[in-house]
Amino acid sequence: MRWTDTQAIAEALYDAHPDINPLKLRFTELHAMVLELEDFDDDPEKSTEAILEAILQAWLDEL
Repeated sequence: MRWTDTQAIAEALYDAHPDINPLKLRFTELHAMVLELEDFDDDPEKSTEAILEAILQAWLDEL
């Protein structure tokens, strides 16, 4: 997965952390969680606030 795969990242985060309320996460925490995903393979520096917001919104849609 790459940063642009926001839906796939959100689904993976939902599966990996079913008990976490994404609304309580800081962007720094969300960023770290994405980097920990097994299938994630992109440059950590390519993340932007807009990408993290998109991931967060997609994760909320999974709830």
